[in-house]
Amino acid sequence: VCTGGEPALQLDGALVAALHARGFTIAVETNGTLPLPVGVDWICVSPKADSQLVITRGQELKLVFPQTDAAAQPARFENLDFEHHFLQPLDDPQQPRHIQTATAYCLAHPRWKLSLQTHKMIGIP
Repeated sequence: VCTGGEPALQLDGALVAALHARGFTIAVETNGTLPLPVGVDWICVSPKADSQLVITRGQELKLVFPQTDAAAQPARFENLDFEHHFLQPLDDPQQPRHIQTATAYCLAHPRWKLSLQTHKMIGIP
C-alpha cells in the first residue's frame, strides 16, 4: 500500500513495474489531485474539502465526515465511478457524535458505507 504524504508525488511507472515484477499487488491511498501511473491495482481516493479531483474512478472513495466545507458533502461524490463509497467519521474530540451522524447518513443513503478506524478506537496508535 502506497500512502501519504501524497503517494502520487513519488509513484511512477518504473516503480509500478518493479513492484509488479516482484509479485506485489499495488494499492494507493491518495487525495486524488494528481494523476497516477498506469498499473495501480487498487485506488482509494480520500478527497479533501476544496480539492479538484483528477482521479474520478477507482475502487474506493473514502470521505472524512463531516467536513465544514460544503464542497466536501457526500452528494458531490456520489456519481463518481468508484466501486465503494465510504464515510469515515472525523477523528476529533466529537468523534462519538460524528459516528452517529455518519451512521445516520449511511442508513439514509445506502450507497455509502461506514468506515471506522478501529485501531484508534481500541487504542492502537
